[in-house]
Amino acid sequence: MIRLAIIGAGSMAGEHAKHFKALEGVEVVAVCDLDGDKVRAFAEQHGIPEAYTDLDAMLARDDIQAVSNVTPDGVHKATSLAAIAAGKHILCEKPLATNEADAREMAAAARRAGVINMINLSYRDAPAIQHARELIASGAIGRVMHVDASYLQSWLVSHAWGRWDRDSQWLWRLSEAHGSKGVLGDVGVHILDFASFPVGDIAAVNCQLKCFDKAPDNRIGDYVLDANDSALMRVEFAGGALGTIQATRWATGHHNSLKLSVYGDRGAVSVVLDDAKDRVLTCFGEDVHAARWTSVAAPPTPSNYRRFIDGIRSGINDQPDFARGAELQAVLDACFLSDERDRSVAVTAASDTAPSPA
Repeated sequence: MIRLAIIGAGSMAGEHAKHFKALEGVEVVAVCDLDGDKVRAFAEQHGIPEAYTDLDAMLARDDIQAVSNVTPDGVHKATSLAAIAAGKHILCEKPLATNEADAREMAAAARRAGVINMINLSYRDAPAIQHARELIASGAIGRVMHVDASYLQSWLVSHAWGRWDRDSQWLWRLSEAHGSKGVLGDVGVHILDFASFPVGDIAAVNCQLKCFDKAPDNRIGDYVLDANDSALMRVEFAGGALGTIQATRWATGHHNSLKLSVYGDRGAVSVVLDDAKDRVLTCFGEDVHAARWTSVAAPPTPSNYRRFIDGIRSGINDQPDFARGAELQAVLDACFLSDERDRSVAVTAASDTAPSPA
């Protein structure tokens, strides 16, 4: 039996609790949050025996082998390093940190401690993206020439997920002072991983970010609405391919849409998660000349939650690990720098964040 604790008691923490409780041989035994009323209600709702407001006290328990960190982005570093220092295996929500230096420090700490470490890039759970990666790696589309990827949300114009202008769970995502890096840090990290996971590392970016006026003086209560709402990226991959990547909260008609198209010199693949998470569109062989696409079934793949638990049992650190989180953070930092300087920026190469040997 693997005993696991959750750090954070927000809505996404509820998803972690649900997924871990569904895994055989896993027991969620504790949860911690600074808000005592909130964490006790969370524990009761999810059938978790112990609720804490003191993280150190929870981490001091020898019977807890692993933690799932579902805190706001700005405190990922402090809470993750505390868990690592306590010898706990750790799954952390994305983005790993709010800057590259912190992310690399976290990855290095996890590697030194020998703990299993993963970042919850949840769209890795889609069998379609895993199969697309395999097809591209096999040479099915030849040399990759061009990539087009998008992550489209509409919660700034739609009430489908709630009222962004009244609910703190949305307002904090619009405020830099509350730890947000905007749409780029929130969902841009997903689409950057979604595009580069099957294609390869991003070597350079040219990025434009924009925060639109949304309220009088761009403030609602304690929240200054200054984090970016839309991100446009022109990228070059290490293999030479060019790509366009975009993310926005203003995409009316799209609740939560991810799409990736990868074009090679002998074929193409496309993944549209709105249509299906287990289908890949392909255009190979004679279909290239007719511009004919075929829908192909992708074999099932384990979720990040399952990969994390399997890694604890086997001692083999699966992907995506903290080193991958640091690589993505390097791209995010380059995007912010590119926007600031209005020019293309090279992405720093990984240094001390080789995949964990655990």
